[in-house]
Amino acid sequence: MKKEICSFSGLPIHPGHGKRYVPSMVISTKPVLPFGTAKACTLFLKKRNPRKIRWTVGYRRMMKKGNQEEMQRRRAKKIMKNANRAYTGPDVETIQNRRAVKPADRKAAWSAALAEVKDRKAKAKKAGKK
Repeated sequence: MKKEICSFSGLPIHPGHGKRYVPSMVISTKPVLPFGTAKACTLFLKKRNPRKIRWTVGYRRMMKKGNQEEMQRRRAKKIMKNANRAYTGPDVETIQNRRAVKPADRKAAWSAALAEVKDRKAKAKKAGKK
C-alpha cells in the first residue's frame, strides 16, 4: 500500500488512517482530498493558510526549518572508490592484444573475413540453383 499526503499539512497518511473530503458544491480538479487528521480537515474548511500554521510541512519549508539534519547527512555520505573488478567478458590480456593490433592489420583481417562471407554466400546461391 502507498502512503498518501495530507492536502493541508503535507504529512504522510498511512493506509487505514486519515479522512477523505469530497467537495460537493464546487467542481474541483482534485475531487477527493485526503486529510491526516480531523484538525487538518477543519482548518482546511475554515480556509486557513497552511503556510501560516506552524506544524505543517508548508510552514517548515517556508521558514527553512529542519534542514540541518539533511546537511549533516550529506556530509557524512561516503564516496565510493573505484575498485578493480573482474571483467565479465574477455580477459584483460585479450583486450590489450586487440588494442595493440595496428589499424592496417585490422582492416586487412576485416576485408579477408568479408571476402570469406561473400564466397560462402556465392557457394550457397550456386547450390540452391542446381
